[in-house]
This record gives sequence, C-alpha cells and structure tokens, in this order.
Amino acid sequence: MEQRWPGSTPALLRAPGAFELVALSSAALRTGAFEAVVALGCVIKGETSHDQHINDAVAGGLAALAAESGVPVCFGVITAGNDQQARDRAGGAKGNKGAETMLAALEAVDELRRLRAAFVQNRPEMLAPASMPPLPGSTDKTVSAQMAGSNGAPSASKKGSA
Repeated sequence: MEQRWPGSTPALLRAPGAFELVALSSAALRTGAFEAVVALGCVIKGETSHDQHINDAVAGGLAALAAESGVPVCFGVITAGNDQQARDRAGGAKGNKGAETMLAALEAVDELRRLRAAFVQNRPEMLAPASMPPLPGSTDKTVSAQMAGSNGAPSASKKGSA
C-alpha cells in the first residue's frame, strides 16, 4: 500500500468473530472516511454446517454493504478444515488471502477514482479499453456504464474493467 499511496495508513478494527465483520464494516462505511473496506477473517469447519451459514451471512452482508454504499467491501474470509489449513492460506504455503484481498481493494479504489475523474471532467474516453492499464491478476471482465453528458443526458456507452 505504501508504494501505491505513500503516506496512507490503513485503519484496523478487530472483530470478535467473522459474523461481526458485517456490523464493523457497516460502521466504518458510515463514517465516510474510507475508500474501501477489507474484511478478513477465518471460519473453521466443524461437524455441522454452521460454517456455511456464517460464511453465507457474512458474504451476503458485505456484498449488500458494497452495493448500497458504492464503496468496495472486499471479502477475505478463509474457510478451513483446521488451524493449519487456515495458516497455510493466510501467508503460508497456500498463499496470502489477506494480501490478495487488499490488492483487490486497491485495484477497485483505483478504478473508482478513474471513473470519478472521467465523470467530473466529462471525459468518457478516459474509460475506453485502449486507455486503461491492465490490472495485475484481473479476470478481464467488463461492465457497461453510461456517463451523463453536460446536459445530464446519457452519452455514449463505454466499457471499463470491473
């Protein structure tokens, strides 16, 4: 993060459990102080399907917050069979889910900044595929969006990375 945005310092809120990530993310968003939220957690599978219910609730809650606020809320909750599997996916032998989720948040913020700049400057060509740099690790998905012209009417539809 320091390389991308020098001087930026992330805030850290600690959730007592994965389920509480939604409430804490919502509270952070309501402050208006954040361009993104990265929700990290771990749910260990047990003998029942409880882990699935927790994960479904958290994923749905975070997705709803992102849709309602227009602010990226990135899901970085690991589901593992045991502590070692969780450690392996949280910076161990199987990667780093937290770092991957933070990178997704930074890329989403960069794209939102580009979208806002194009809108403020009334320059939809800034969103043309030829003018955008590739995102490392992106899945090359596109979404269609319309930008209002100076009279408020929609102008030509452009595609941008999502």
